[in-house]
Amino acid sequence: MDAPAVLLPLLLLLVAALAAAAIHPADLAVLQDLQRSLTNADVLAWPADTDPCAWPHISCDRAGRVNNMDLKNAGLAGRLPPTFAHLDALEDLSLQNNSLSGPLPSFRGMAALRHAFLNNNSFDTIPADFFDGLTGLLVISLDNNPINKSSGGWTISTDLASAQQLQNLSLMGCNLVGAIPDFLGTMNSLQELKLSYNNLSGPIPSTFKGSALETLWLNNQHGDPKLSGTLDVIATMPNLQQAWLHGNEFSGPIPDSIAACKPLQELWLNGNQLVGLVPPALGTLPELQSLQLDDNNLLGPVPVVKAATYTFSHNGFCADKPGVACSPEVMALIEFLAEVDYPKKLVGSWSGNNSCGGWLGVTCVAGKVTVLNLPDYGLNGTISHSLGNLSTLSDIRLDGNHLTGHVPDSLTNLKLLQKLDLSMNDLSGPLPTFSPSVKVNVTGNLNFDRTAPGSPPKDAPGSPSSGTPGSSIHAASPENGRKTSPVLLATTIPVAVSVVALVSVCAVLIFRKKRGSILPNATSVVVHPRDNSDPDNLVKIVMASNDGNGSTSQGNTPSGSSSQTSNVHMIEAGNFVIAVQVLRGATKNFSQENVLGRGGFGVVYKGELHDGTMIAVKRMEAAVISNKALDEFQAEIAILTKVRHRNLVSILGYSIEGSERLLVYEHMSNGALSKHLFQWKKLEMEPLSWKKRLNIALDVARGMEYLHSLAHQCYIHRDLKSANILLGDDFRAKVSDFGLVKHAPDGNFSVATRLAGTFGYLAPEYAVTGKITTKADVFSFGVVLMELITGMTAIDESRLDEETRYLASWFCQIRKDEEKLRAAIDPTLDLTDETFESISVVAELAGHCTCREPTQRPDMGHAVNVLVPMVEKWKPVNDETEDYMGIDLHQPLLQMVKGWQDSEASMTDGSILSLEDSKGSIPARPAGFAESFTSADGR
Repeated sequence: MDAPAVLLPLLLLLVAALAAAAIHPADLAVLQDLQRSLTNADVLAWPADTDPCAWPHISCDRAGRVNNMDLKNAGLAGRLPPTFAHLDALEDLSLQNNSLSGPLPSFRGMAALRHAFLNNNSFDTIPADFFDGLTGLLVISLDNNPINKSSGGWTISTDLASAQQLQNLSLMGCNLVGAIPDFLGTMNSLQELKLSYNNLSGPIPSTFKGSALETLWLNNQHGDPKLSGTLDVIATMPNLQQAWLHGNEFSGPIPDSIAACKPLQELWLNGNQLVGLVPPALGTLPELQSLQLDDNNLLGPVPVVKAATYTFSHNGFCADKPGVACSPEVMALIEFLAEVDYPKKLVGSWSGNNSCGGWLGVTCVAGKVTVLNLPDYGLNGTISHSLGNLSTLSDIRLDGNHLTGHVPDSLTNLKLLQKLDLSMNDLSGPLPTFSPSVKVNVTGNLNFDRTAPGSPPKDAPGSPSSGTPGSSIHAASPENGRKTSPVLLATTIPVAVSVVALVSVCAVLIFRKKRGSILPNATSVVVHPRDNSDPDNLVKIVMASNDGNGSTSQGNTPSGSSSQTSNVHMIEAGNFVIAVQVLRGATKNFSQENVLGRGGFGVVYKGELHDGTMIAVKRMEAAVISNKALDEFQAEIAILTKVRHRNLVSILGYSIEGSERLLVYEHMSNGALSKHLFQWKKLEMEPLSWKKRLNIALDVARGMEYLHSLAHQCYIHRDLKSANILLGDDFRAKVSDFGLVKHAPDGNFSVATRLAGTFGYLAPEYAVTGKITTKADVFSFGVVLMELITGMTAIDESRLDEETRYLASWFCQIRKDEEKLRAAIDPTLDLTDETFESISVVAELAGHCTCREPTQRPDMGHAVNVLVPMVEKWKPVNDETEDYMGIDLHQPLLQMVKGWQDSEASMTDGSILSLEDSKGSIPARPAGFAESFTSADGR
């Protein structure tokens, strides 16, 4: 064969090869766009006269499509062009460690892309469809880019879920916000997930349970809150090798099941809120090389582990070396702590190896634990059998918590035990058999089986219902609440203006014993149960009167009532009676989602009638239906059907059917004032401005003035407090809860009555003598003014400074010192000079209202006169004509009265507006009618 014949095929192959290397026109356009968008394209050294497929850092496939771009560490500056996604054959992209900035272009449709390294640049925005269609993605890194920094961060789009082959996702330090996306836990190929140094919050999603992840970096989130929740999900990852979780807010104990993570090499948990014992299982991990536990709330002994690097400082361990055991008393209390879910306020105190070294709620004698005193601590869980190992315990007080399960038998082994108070929990029977010398109180546990085997006889000493003469004051039935020891009250409460209310419980009993009864037939103090979840619902006390048979009221039994209601008057109030079925329908059968709040005698539910009217329904719980409770139920109906004022909550009806006792009120959409003052942060509310607080104070003053001196009779409220002041849509206030209202026949006449009210608000003379005037309400109003000024509760045992624990006494000491008054003002208020001047006037009024001597206190009319000049005249939200019972209050007076009379004549006798149905009754006035004839100050 001659030479030309041989060379021809070679030339054809060369031409074909050169043609295949020529870049695709679309890709060429993108590369040209890239050159134009860079500010220093010359660093690329891309020759203009050469095929781009031959350029440095660029490679193409046989079809001339760019499939690799390796420009890492190239010193590039400028932007990526918007057309970048047209490189849809690109498989590997390396742009890390440059100075690229501006917005990231969308990578939408780049299905061939497998590796994308964009980390360590300055990209500032990311499009919503960036991850759309990246189905071939294996690795992507966007670390250390200030993405959306100025606009609050960004979240990972669910489009990424289509990348089912993704193995490595690294998004550290790029301003991610929100929760970790659930879908990441369902990506079975994912092996490395690095999300450190962002603003993520919330728990690790449950979808990560059993994940095949080998590397999980979630450390050092910057936001508030940070990542939180327990580590239970982590312990289910069988392939996990690196877990960097430090610098967050993870809580709860380290799970024992962490032992299943056999490949674990690095476990960094420092700088969290972990609690409890460190599981010894950590010491069995064969590959563990580094364990960091510093700066948590871990307790007990330091476990022995094989890790070469092991740090555990700044915890509550009982020793500073691994393997050193704790004292038996410490271990018993820590086990108790574990069973009640490690409450934060105890974990911070129960540290070290000396339980007698200032542990909260623990009392010792001669270095031995004798008293465990944790009433009303919000404990959740069960009572640990480990308490039976504290052989020197003589007194266990766990009343008023949320404990469940059974009382452990081990407590019967405590030979020195004298008192066991487990009242007002959710425990179940049977009760173990204790020694007769042990006073046991399990009242208020609604599921407790008193007659089950193992329980002592009902009236045996130490039984739940026993009442031994000379024992501490307590109610011997579920409805009567918790024990209150007179010795404890007298010795632990300082004598101060607001504290006299507590000490007086003892004083009244002493008076009766030595000088005859001040209060007719007064025999015991009833402490109403309080809702432990609501710190504003303070303890309410009532001095019970008894006729010798346990009856406190007289009257006829309502038809169809149970024996529990035999002493309740049937209230005659016209058409106020509402069928229970109607209220069940309105409240969705008293569903939990409709609960507005809880009080001493029951639960309040939100309801909606068929016509759209919103109502509030107070349902008395069967467990607290006692004579006292039914008295208050009756009193509230009797009062509210006779008095109507725009600053008093209106009653719409009531229901007595079988064991049901229901009161129906107008719905106040913004709830109790106490929640806005003391729980606004927890409930995510806006704190009240001073202007709103002034309006509220004036509204309350007007409502109380009406009760005292403007109604057809004089009434004393006896339980005025911020929890009984309700706010409507416009934050205008109305006084509620009239169960303790007392009729005073002659205005300020001193009336002897059973002691009733709430600690912190009781006037001292009423608490000591049992005689009450309207000035007792004035005292309570003064305390409410102090709460409005300071944002502090009337009484709070958790306040460390004893001087500030009782608001009335402390405030009266500091109100005349301008510097101290300024420091006491609620920090949420915008304190201008004008505001402070106004606050100073109200502080002065509050001081006068809480004077020790009732004669030195003003009446409520004076309070109204002081407040009116500081409050702008209130105007309706809109200018629509008000319509009450068909009467337009903007009409001329004569026309309005005629319309009212016509409306009244058309109503049947005993309608819902009737004020009284007995002889001497007067026709009802439409709500707001009396307000049409106001005085010059607007009252």
